[in-house]
Amino acid sequence: MSSVRVICITAALLVASGAAASAGTPACPGHPDAIGTSRTLVVDPAEHRLVGTMQYRESLPLEDKEVVLTFDDGPIPPRTTAILDILAANCVKATFFTVGQMAKAHPETLKRIHAEGHTIGTHTQTHPMRFRHLSDEKAQQEVESGIASAAAALNDPSAVAPFVRFPGLGRTDAIEDYLKSRSLMTWSADFPADDWWPISGKTVMQRALDRLEAKGKGILLLHDIHDRTVDALPGLLRELKARGYRIVHVVPATPDRPKTPTVSAQWMLRGTADHMSAPGATRTAAAETHIGTDAQPGPPLASASKADGPPAPVTRKRVASRKKHSWRHAPRARRLHQARHDQSRRATW
Repeated sequence: MSSVRVICITAALLVASGAAASAGTPACPGHPDAIGTSRTLVVDPAEHRLVGTMQYRESLPLEDKEVVLTFDDGPIPPRTTAILDILAANCVKATFFTVGQMAKAHPETLKRIHAEGHTIGTHTQTHPMRFRHLSDEKAQQEVESGIASAAAALNDPSAVAPFVRFPGLGRTDAIEDYLKSRSLMTWSADFPADDWWPISGKTVMQRALDRLEAKGKGILLLHDIHDRTVDALPGLLRELKARGYRIVHVVPATPDRPKTPTVSAQWMLRGTADHMSAPGATRTAAAETHIGTDAQPGPPLASASKADGPPAPVTRKRVASRKKHSWRHAPRARRLHQARHDQSRRATW
């Protein structure tokens, strides 16, 4: 009987959300062809603390063809401001995971992000590329300092959402547990667009679309510090609308803003459970996509088909080869990437 009740509740929620979507995207004054923002999703971090199927079992409770845009590493004008201009022209709301140092350096840009109604999460204080190798104390300090810097730049701690994303998606059990103790929600993503790599804006757009088509919905990981992301965004938004996708804005629940009603099944992206190794597992094979590293970006994130055949046996030789070519065993590659990352932050148009 309980399972029937859950099914009925789920069906009712789907019908309600479908009716809201069919009502049409709100008008965007002066831009009739804009995609707009279809709805606002209010989440309670205390109930669902880990989201994003690149690493976790759950993602956000989105309907088919719904997308959440997220931007990491800023704010850095003029790139962040250019992205804000594009989002404003399309009446799109997004989530920005700001780095504390960048918030201190560019407080006016962060204030604009908040004034225009976007959600502001945090991405640590200094964006250490080896975040998951830090001591528990240093990792916690990075998180807390990042939050404090954003709050100080905004002159309003309540303007900072309790959403945190780790640099390079470098998670550990200890830091996830710490965020849980602070009622902070850990965000991964459902798919990236490889915009940290030296590829064209057109390629960034195509990878985002290909991976979204493979998933059907989800959280898109982008960065507001790169020219190629600025180049990709207008075409991406046009194509999302042409293909029938809808933008969802995510905000945290507050005493005055109750959470959006959902059931547990809505937090499971289809196919997620198939590649989890154990009931308590939080990491997936997709988590090994090296966000923000020198690893060569792979093909679109799609499930392997039966035609691919069984996986090759893991021999000692294969393991040694993986270690040899892994960025985690290449200190020089990490140093080079950190230098590129710092340079892109300092660069201006």
